[in-house]
Amino acid sequence: MKIHFIASETETAQQALDELSARYGQTPWREADVVVALGGDGLMLSVMHQNKGLPIYGMNRGTIGFMMNDYATGDLPAAIAAAEETAINPLAMTAKTADGREYVALAINEVSLLRAGPQAAKLRISVNDRVRMDELVCDGALLSTPAGSTAYNYSANGPILPIGSDVLALTAIAAFRPRRWRGAILPKGAVVRFEVLEPEKRPVMADADSRGVDSVLSVEIRSEPSISHRLLFDPGHGLEERLTREQFV
Repeated sequence: MKIHFIASETETAQQALDELSARYGQTPWREADVVVALGGDGLMLSVMHQNKGLPIYGMNRGTIGFMMNDYATGDLPAAIAAAEETAINPLAMTAKTADGREYVALAINEVSLLRAGPQAAKLRISVNDRVRMDELVCDGALLSTPAGSTAYNYSANGPILPIGSDVLALTAIAAFRPRRWRGAILPKGAVVRFEVLEPEKRPVMADADSRGVDSVLSVEIRSEPSISHRLLFDPGHGLEERLTREQFV
């Protein structure tokens, strides 16, 4: 098995990189069979954005490591061979800004819109070209994948989605009007469009997995089925089990 190791900059991750690459060798990314990521969820997201097609086996050398396996130095090729694969499709964001530019980005967890000034944002929400909410007054809103539903979405009181479900979570962030509106669960194939109302008075930024765009006028989001990220988990500890377990903590 040809393995490419990649690690975050922390001391523990770098020590793991030295130990494992010395034991199993370091194969260049383009020649590898699998990528082993050593760090936390931030590193995993970064690797997923860079990687094209290879399965990724993460080992936790970070803080939370929700998307990582436990760190172990035993028979790594055997552990990888026995791992269960989960496929994740990202979201594709197209954002148009006040200066006439258009930005395209992918998000594995969520695309969020956030107020960028002292006043609350005003958003119009359409789903599949049909206006579903004329005006949402809020600090922001986000659209999350099942894989990202335990991240920012969950912190904003959004629902945790089963990893195999063909749905997306639309969640408001500190909704003022309609007061306490919690959002909606939408089919995976839905195309969601946010239009920013009063953009000069109430500026809004968009963010796709920490890739920010300022002064947006509109943001369109859809699932991208042509891109599939392959994550490997130890048997019985995959994302589906982790998502279920998270709801009983």
